[in-house]
Amino acid sequence: MAKIKEYSNGETTVVWEAEKCIHSAICAKGLPRVFRPRLRPWIKLDEAETEAIVNQVKQCPSGALRYYMNDESDKSTEVLETKVEVLENGPLLVYGTLHVVDKNGTSETKNKTTAFCRCGKSDNKPYCDGAHVKAEFKG
Repeated sequence: MAKIKEYSNGETTVVWEAEKCIHSAICAKGLPRVFRPRLRPWIKLDEAETEAIVNQVKQCPSGALRYYMNDESDKSTEVLETKVEVLENGPLLVYGTLHVVDKNGTSETKNKTTAFCRCGKSDNKPYCDGAHVKAEFKG
């Protein structure tokens, strides 16, 4: 069963899906008072403004973190321009809405940021699971 947790500050809710997390620590490095992996609860939304939290969540390379605004009138879906970024010694990040079709023809839609494996060691191909760190991937 997937471990999914929600954290809210009243204005926005941050959703964390543990199985998708590749432990890049981009969230903790960007907003260390909000994202505190060694503490419980590990997300403390009252430590930053909503805009800063949303901007940090948007940088999550795996899609394990996402957010929604709690205001019923603000249920708009953000449309992102497609952008590709190669992380040094890490995954290929693709930003935007993607329709990914796997080798068996199964399709899924990915939103915001998707991390694709470049090292070939991921157990979750085509997605990155952080295996590049242990494999000491360079590239």
